[in-house]
Amino acid sequence: MKNLEHALTYVENSQTELIQLIKDLCAIPSFSHCEKKKAEYIRDWFSKIGAEALIDEKFNVILPVNTEGKDQLTVFMAHIDTVFPDETGFECVEKDGWLCAPGVGDDTTNVAELMLIAKYIIEHQLECPKGCLIVFNSCEEGLGNLEGSRYLMNSYADRIKEFYSFDGGYKALVTKAVGSTRYEVTLKTEGGHSYGAFGNRNAIAVASSLISSLYDYKVPARGKSTYNVGMIQGGTSVNTIAQEVKFLFEYRSDDRTDLDEMKQFFDAMISAYRKMGVEIDVQVLGERPCMGNVDPNEMKQVIDHVSSVIEAHTKKVPALRSGSTDCNICFAYGVAGCCFGGYEGIGAHTREEKVDISSLETGMKIVMHFILDYFN
Repeated sequence: MKNLEHALTYVENSQTELIQLIKDLCAIPSFSHCEKKKAEYIRDWFSKIGAEALIDEKFNVILPVNTEGKDQLTVFMAHIDTVFPDETGFECVEKDGWLCAPGVGDDTTNVAELMLIAKYIIEHQLECPKGCLIVFNSCEEGLGNLEGSRYLMNSYADRIKEFYSFDGGYKALVTKAVGSTRYEVTLKTEGGHSYGAFGNRNAIAVASSLISSLYDYKVPARGKSTYNVGMIQGGTSVNTIAQEVKFLFEYRSDDRTDLDEMKQFFDAMISAYRKMGVEIDVQVLGERPCMGNVDPNEMKQVIDHVSSVIEAHTKKVPALRSGSTDCNICFAYGVAGCCFGGYEGIGAHTREEKVDISSLETGMKIVMHFILDYFN
């Protein structure tokens, strides 16, 4: 990119606009599967600067750049959904050098940075020889099950050559996919009055026993593997033997064989409790794929490229780690890419999340520099 210095000066001069855009985006509710308002805001924002962004069936906002007839496209993506189901959005406040709001970092800051970088590209009529898609995608979080990135990959099929998700900070790159399966498990027993029907099976007690059995499992050691019960609900009253209880369970790993083994154990436990006469219904709520067959040479080129840009702006080499991100989908398709972001912060997935304001300029310069490497 010949005019990188000019672009980096734009970043320096855009920090006030960036902070205001982050605040505006935080105020728009955008829970997974409920991203319509934020998608429309982003589309209309681009319309005001003379760019036509499209909203697809999954509420991904897509800005195609020189894609006609191209089959070596690069995806630059940031997700617009948050983990919190609040219907009124959040007030983002500045305090002691931080921007504070649920979702302010994950992934609002990266969305805002990508929007302003796209604005620079549009206003300066920069050309992307191989073509790219600038995407603000839906359904990355939790039970969104990566539907936005799945739909995008399916829509463009084998036309996508590289895939980058801007999510998180710039001190580490996610270069390996953590796959997972998530379940809702419902147990039913006869229940009854706590005194008159004492001795009948209690669904809560049975569920507790099943959960304890699931937690007795020793995870495989090929990769990093984990499991978790995240929610439990059921029962009627203090003097009622519970007839029904539900809990949410997941296991995850960055190794496909480990995932298969954990599934076998889970299925075996469910089968064992059914043989005890317990009525159990299992619903799969979401599946995220593990690493596919990505060309190692292409991955090395990706890692070297991103790392060199980050090092140029921070004088530090980023760490490499596994993670569950939108890149799970490209990796499953065998497409090279990685996930990193344009800020540093703390408290992701908590209501106390905050972004270090002093990291924004460096982070946005990294993302700008990296994207413009694909432009003339």
